[in-house]
Amino acid sequence: MANHENKHCPRCNMPFECKVGSILLCQCQGINFTDQERDYIRLTYPDCLCRNCLMVMKREISTTPAQKKMRTILEAIKKGKH
Repeated sequence: MANHENKHCPRCNMPFECKVGSILLCQCQGINFTDQERDYIRLTYPDCLCRNCLMVMKREISTTPAQKKMRTILEAIKKGKH
């Protein structure tokens, strides 16, 4: 049986259905992030984001200021782990 979960997006608070048990049917399917982008989102938000926010994050992450912020956060985390 598929594991579906009703959630609220931590970025916009809109409800959505997470289909972690059927990942190919999940609302996040088809949005591709680099490992660095994925890490940034995971470190910035405590849970899954809705599809709309994922698409907005994808566009935002591609901007130069967001790239710098992302690098700074990820570098700080790396330094803290070593």
